Amino acid sequence: MVIGIIGGGASGMAAALAAAENQETQVILMERQTRVGRKLLSTGNGRCNLTNLHAGNRGYHGNAPEFAKYAISKFPPEAALSWFRGLGLLTVAEDSGRVYPYSDQANSVVDVLRFGLEQPNIRVKLGFEVEKVKKTPNGFRVEAKGETVECDRLIVACGGLAGTKLGGSMSGYKLLRSLGHTCTKLRPTLVQIKSGWAGCPSLKGIRANCRAEILHNGALTAGSTGQLQFTEYGLSGPVIFEISRDVCQGGGDWACRLDFLPEVSANDLRDELTRRRETNLPVSELLTGILHNRLGRVLAQSAGLMINAMVRDLSDWEIGQAVSAVKALEVSLTEPMGMDSAQVTAGGILTSEFDETTMESRLVPGLYACGEVLDIDGDCGGYNLQWAWSSGRLAGLHAGGKL
Repeated sequence: MVIGIIGGGASGMAAALAAAENQETQVILMERQTRVGRKLLSTGNGRCNLTNLHAGNRGYHGNAPEFAKYAISKFPPEAALSWFRGLGLLTVAEDSGRVYPYSDQANSVVDVLRFGLEQPNIRVKLGFEVEKVKKTPNGFRVEAKGETVECDRLIVACGGLAGTKLGGSMSGYKLLRSLGHTCTKLRPTLVQIKSGWAGCPSLKGIRANCRAEILHNGALTAGSTGQLQFTEYGLSGPVIFEISRDVCQGGGDWACRLDFLPEVSANDLRDELTRRRETNLPVSELLTGILHNRLGRVLAQSAGLMINAMVRDLSDWEIGQAVSAVKALEVSLTEPMGMDSAQVTAGGILTSEFDETTMESRLVPGLYACGEVLDIDGDCGGYNLQWAWSSGRLAGLHAGGKL
């Protein structure tokens, strides 16, 4: 039996390794780029956050997020780490549950997967850009320029549209739609957000730990605490990725409320700033020792304070304005960055058209799909790669006849 797999990313490699566990199968892994796992190299800022110890029933989204439950229960984070250890990868877990390679380099993850694919019953075809898939009486015909692959069963693991510069594309959606499947609206998630706040360009590159909350027409819709990074166009960093999924989807006013001292009460900050009126500091140094110097100066300006004035001359009302700027700065949001900048695609092929216990199509026998091409996306912090490993392995085991 020949198992064809389209896509050499995380879910595709997991599927190939699982299918190959049946020594009687021949696995053909088809990847349109010149190497497998290219997008993996950019995850986790080049460190590859390969799973999260808390990934389970929660942390996933889509029209039917419960679809992910079975695959992850059959191959949870602990099993994924054991699997990687068998491939030769050492890992380390942070207190947050995020897991990284011990080397702190994403290429370590790609390398052990690539080495794992070097098996007699696995053939990797690089630079193989699939143009068409046809259902045949005996299986499937996969066509690329000048070459055709015949297989008994086919797994579509093309990934999503996000990260187009690293290989994200519409190919998986198009191939599955050509076979009768339905695709939902696609949009970027785990992505930077553009802001109209004038302070962003002058804070480009500054990082700060904060509490970030998304407001839509003044109502709280999402919130998280973590690291924020300013860009010349807006807001970035893990704390923004975690709350970016539905930002600026639909009309109305969108804003982000930032608390740069989430562990310090407003009253305590007010007391500290009031005490500083006993110094000879200029207002430009009001927040020195509390926040990054440049951030402190921009926040003082946002509070309406005269930077060249002296702290000793500030009124109680002006101190209160400074406290508000630190504890509850609201910046307007205009739109998320596009798919080029996104780490993950929200939306995809309808999961209702697949069996969650096998990943096989309910419409086309012998056809499977896994990973980001389906309408499942996870929270920031390793959830999406865990879905890739779990769904890919489940598809590979069933297509390969091991389950």
